[in-house]
Amino acid sequence: MTQPYLFPRRAEEMTLEALADTRVVIVNGARQVGKSTLASLIVSRVDDTRQLYLDDPAVLAAAEEDPVAFVQHDGVLMIDEIQRAPQLLLPIKHEVDRDPRPGRFLLTGSARLLGLRDLPDALPGRTETIELWPLSQGEIETSPDGFVDHVFTHGADIAMRPCSLRKHDYVDRALRGGYPEAIRRDPGRRRSRFFDSYITDLITRDVRQISDIERPAEMRRLLSVIAARMGGLAVIQSIASDVGLPRMTLSRYLDLLELVFVIKRIPAWSSNLTRRAISTPKLIFTDSGLGGRLIGMSPERARDVTAPIGPLIENFAIGEVARQLTWANEPVQLFHYRDRDKVEVDIVLEHASGEVVGVEIKAAETVRGDDFRGLRHLADRLGARFRAGFVLYTGEQTLPFGDKLKALPMASLWMLGSATDRE
Repeated sequence: MTQPYLFPRRAEEMTLEALADTRVVIVNGARQVGKSTLASLIVSRVDDTRQLYLDDPAVLAAAEEDPVAFVQHDGVLMIDEIQRAPQLLLPIKHEVDRDPRPGRFLLTGSARLLGLRDLPDALPGRTETIELWPLSQGEIETSPDGFVDHVFTHGADIAMRPCSLRKHDYVDRALRGGYPEAIRRDPGRRRSRFFDSYITDLITRDVRQISDIERPAEMRRLLSVIAARMGGLAVIQSIASDVGLPRMTLSRYLDLLELVFVIKRIPAWSSNLTRRAISTPKLIFTDSGLGGRLIGMSPERARDVTAPIGPLIENFAIGEVARQLTWANEPVQLFHYRDRDKVEVDIVLEHASGEVVGVEIKAAETVRGDDFRGLRHLADRLGARFRAGFVLYTGEQTLPFGDKLKALPMASLWMLGSATDRE
């Protein structure tokens, strides 16, 4: 039987580097993003390793029966799905304190471990966490994936060769998403079946592993409401009214969905430059394909000129940037900006140095001067701190729109990163 193609992951090199100098390395991410595959590939290249999978009932029973003996191993011990047995973390802490050699444990998990309420002392100072998202476009297509580093290195002094991708190509990529299994399946019914099963397993298994939810149907309805608001502001009271949940219950459900890597909150940016900036975060799906399925979008429906593809494309682009931040060399944080006058910028990237790059996402194949309104607003207020501003659109050309401002094809998110893309 032919083995499925293994997509190269940028997290592989980062994980190997971490094992060389860190006692416990955690690969954390959503279900079905390839954590187990990545961990198994890594330990296959290391001598004296042992692999334990906690989704095997016998293995889990052994972990629960005698957690101290379970974690004893002289080489590298890989434990998959560690969130199933959080009682192992304290024995792991004792083990690496007794023997502080680097590369003792490689753990994978489908929840943000430090957020679990019943977690014991979570190995402070002994771990490095590698966050694994669904596949990026660069990982799928073997392209540079260096937009974030590139724009802080070169500012607006960059360009791309004309891009052959059009709006429908970006929509197809957004609806495909980044789960390896979804990518391998034919678009249409088979891929839709994957997403439907994913949602069911997410609610009945992943969420219930870490918290009791009273009525699973409410969680499913919440996912649909978030999808309908994809890329929008996370106004708690408004979402609670749409779903029919008490405000406190909704807040807990949103925390759970972020804990299992289904949604991500993009915090609002404010640099005390204006008191009119709002503080409400945005919500995106970590996988645009899953969000697209929840709103019933398909490539065929997206061809209709009235189809609401703008939020889908925005979610897709923000997700690509968020992925890059997990491996970027530059110390950058991701925000959005909006003020009470409805001036907004979809992506605000703030460097540790204080420099800022703004990015607007447009689903159109043409770009206008007015599309730079929010970016000019930031540039005026930031002065020298404003590194560059870009409108990413679904057209073909790189176009200048004034000092430090450019329109770029959206494919620049994964095509930039090599010297050949400089002007």
